Amino acid sequence: MAVFTEVGFDEAGALMARLGLGQLQALKGIEGGIENTNYFVSTDQGEYVLTLFERLRADQLPYYLCLMKHLAAKGIEVPEPFADPGVKPADGHALEIPANAPCEFLHLVAGKPAAVVHRLSGKSELAPTVAHCAELGRHLARMHQAARDFPRIQPNLRGLAWWNETAPVVMPYLDEAQATLLASELAYQNHVAQSPAYAALPRGPVHADLFRDNAMFAIREDEPGHPPHLSGVFDFYFAGTDSWLFDLAVCLNDWAIDLPTGVDHPERANALLEAYQSVRPLGAAERNLLPAMLRAAALRFWISRLWDFHLPREASMLKPHDPRHFERVLRHRALALHPFDTYRSEAAEMAAFA
Repeated sequence: MAVFTEVGFDEAGALMARLGLGQLQALKGIEGGIENTNYFVSTDQGEYVLTLFERLRADQLPYYLCLMKHLAAKGIEVPEPFADPGVKPADGHALEIPANAPCEFLHLVAGKPAAVVHRLSGKSELAPTVAHCAELGRHLARMHQAARDFPRIQPNLRGLAWWNETAPVVMPYLDEAQATLLASELAYQNHVAQSPAYAALPRGPVHADLFRDNAMFAIREDEPGHPPHLSGVFDFYFAGTDSWLFDLAVCLNDWAIDLPTGVDHPERANALLEAYQSVRPLGAAERNLLPAMLRAAALRFWISRLWDFHLPREASMLKPHDPRHFERVLRHRALALHPFDTYRSEAAEMAAFA
């Protein structure tokens, strides 16, 4: 991703040696993304990714890193972080552990908190098919189930509270129509969040940023000629405790959207939903609130992209995303009827949680 902090070869090599990962052979900055500094790292023992966290504080990071370790231990395909042998881990048998309890997977590099994880095989599929969406849906549901007993709790730091704080910051950069849309949608989401139906939604750890460029697909060596399978998902650094329905909506708003127009791709959406439900069926309240969460997910990324675009930070290879894409998605979500099993009107949706 974008390189905000330059890391020297010697410093990276010392870290890999301390973690028992071999002798450093190559270190390459990763282009793309806008939050953290990332490097591909090659040693004589394997391929890894080094991440330096630019915005998140050291006390916020144990949640993400320990969640990745927890999921990996449950057989979920995620990058597994590597521990510093000199740090004592928190009690893994406790029913609840503070989000910021000491974490053996957190390191210090170039004065920044950092992590080293396995590099996943394969490549991202930026033009997903129905089959790719189905794989993603099953994986997401498996991930939600595997995280049920994760003992750390940390709010989604880019959730509703952050939207309410950040909207006034980006509002001066909007034209009248955009400002009206942002204000009205934010009011709508605050209303939804106060409803009993929303409070009753199933919750737990969520990825909250599982876009198509945060998943990897690879060909199985034992199945030549078969379509690629999902080899893992990564970039958990927006994860938090939130509704699983919101996590599903984030995925639908990327994997099942036509990028040039921001409108639904029904076949991909149905494949993702059906595959997810084959593992974890949605309850009635989730089915009713899916349209509202699709709007919430679009609003979240419109606000964050406005913030990154209009208030950028200095970095090598920094390429902020165009915020107009999620403006288009939000307008579509706010104005259109949304299929699940049947179409429902805005009035019916509102009645579901009034």
